[in-house]
Amino acid sequence: MDSTTAARAAEDDLDGGGRRRGSRAAAWGAGLVLAAVSTVLGFRVADADGFTPVPQILAFLPWLLAPAVAALLMAVLGRWRVGMVWSLAVLGLVAWYMEPYGRTDQPDGPAVADLRVMTSNVEFGRGTEGLIEAVRAEKPDLLFVEECDHVCSALLRKELPHADYPYRASVDAYGAEGSVILSGLPLKSAPRIDATLGMPAAVADVKGHPVRIQLAHPMPPVPRDVRLWRKELGKLQDYVAAGKGKSTIVAGDFNATQDHAAFRAILDEGVRDAARLAGSPRAPSWPAAAPSPLGAQIDHVLATPDFSARDARFLDIGDTDHRTLVVTLTLHKKETER
Repeated sequence: MDSTTAARAAEDDLDGGGRRRGSRAAAWGAGLVLAAVSTVLGFRVADADGFTPVPQILAFLPWLLAPAVAALLMAVLGRWRVGMVWSLAVLGLVAWYMEPYGRTDQPDGPAVADLRVMTSNVEFGRGTEGLIEAVRAEKPDLLFVEECDHVCSALLRKELPHADYPYRASVDAYGAEGSVILSGLPLKSAPRIDATLGMPAAVADVKGHPVRIQLAHPMPPVPRDVRLWRKELGKLQDYVAAGKGKSTIVAGDFNATQDHAAFRAILDEGVRDAARLAGSPRAPSWPAAAPSPLGAQIDHVLATPDFSARDARFLDIGDTDHRTLVVTLTLHKKETER
């Protein structure tokens, strides 16, 4: 073998070794990504929220498609057949769980009344002025306001006509703990849920039909408060269950999506997500700064099956990290009331 042939053979060995090292690196990368994504998906399959960082990632479950696709490409580059099959299985599971959760059957009784419902987290009161403009434009019958501090509460009282919203249920507090329900419908007082953040409740009179209403604002699932978040969502579940089918609306910032087991447990007690019924099951409400369709839907209006829903929209009101949800509910007579 002459020197030229030997040099070419050495270059071929180096190129082959480099390709093999690149393939191994791609396969290892695919494996690491798939292991992480599969761990989160495992909790979703098991109907559990797990521990940090699982509940935080579950809020953005549809976006696990991105790392799963990246893993598939790396597995192809690495010629790792097991990884290719694994990636496709993960992609299939994510797509399966992206389907909206819960029942969508419509009530068949005659309509009693339409209710325009709005819920808005104004982030320590900063979004109050934008909310007031939205209320003037949308004219909701029921308004649920989270993180409404003393200044926010006073501004709502001053700027919104008392004739339009003569009834109020509130937890007056500073910072995120304050919350307010404003109503154009007569309200009777009701025990509120004991929680870290204010969650007032009432019973609304809708043309002689009592409707239980509850503002929702459990603690967010920050790393040190996951257990408290789960506990307070459990209290909302107990509230719905205690109604035993009575007309009920629960609205607010749930700090949870349909991909959280603790939120699905509330739906399983007999309420349905109005945004889903109205055709917006994945429209993001937080963070407001994220361009659509990025983000997560953590602001909800839930109602018992004697309500139908339409015209759900998420509004940018400014100066808050949440979008405001407004939806029209229609109360229908039940079979027993005919």
